[in-house]
Amino acid sequence: MKLEPQQKALGLLRIALGWIFFWPFIDKLFGLGFATQPANAWISGGSPTTGFLSRATEGPFADLFQSIVGQPWVDWLFMIGLLLIGLSLLFGMGVRIAAYSGSVLLILMWMASLPLAQNPFLDQHIIYILALISLSLVDSGAWLGVGSWWKKQKIVKTYPILR
Repeated sequence: MKLEPQQKALGLLRIALGWIFFWPFIDKLFGLGFATQPANAWISGGSPTTGFLSRATEGPFADLFQSIVGQPWVDWLFMIGLLLIGLSLLFGMGVRIAAYSGSVLLILMWMASLPLAQNPFLDQHIIYILALISLSLVDSGAWLGVGSWWKKQKIVKTYPILR
């Protein structure tokens, strides 16, 4: 099947967003020295959410987010979310549920970042949410991904949210 230029562009956008979620999972898991130092890696006993939740949170939701700093359930949900959202978008499987889940994760991170330093409302979290929602509305998993195969699977036919 020959892809139209807009299909290629949306497929690449999906893959790029997948990498935005998958890369922090890898860095926080192994402490590759980018955002996470080796001593703070999750496999070394570090908490992948403590740095952000304890330092980056201010504003109206600061108390809420700082109250969950260091909670293992928060770390597990965050890391599993990064992994599954990232892989779903990278491969084009489950793009809808990945887009919705990714949007929830991003809106929580946006809320934790309030007030925004550069703009009173709009930052990359909101832009990524808009891109994710857009990708969920089109068949972006089929473009440069395995979405065409995935949507033919029985479980996906039974539960279309998994497309």
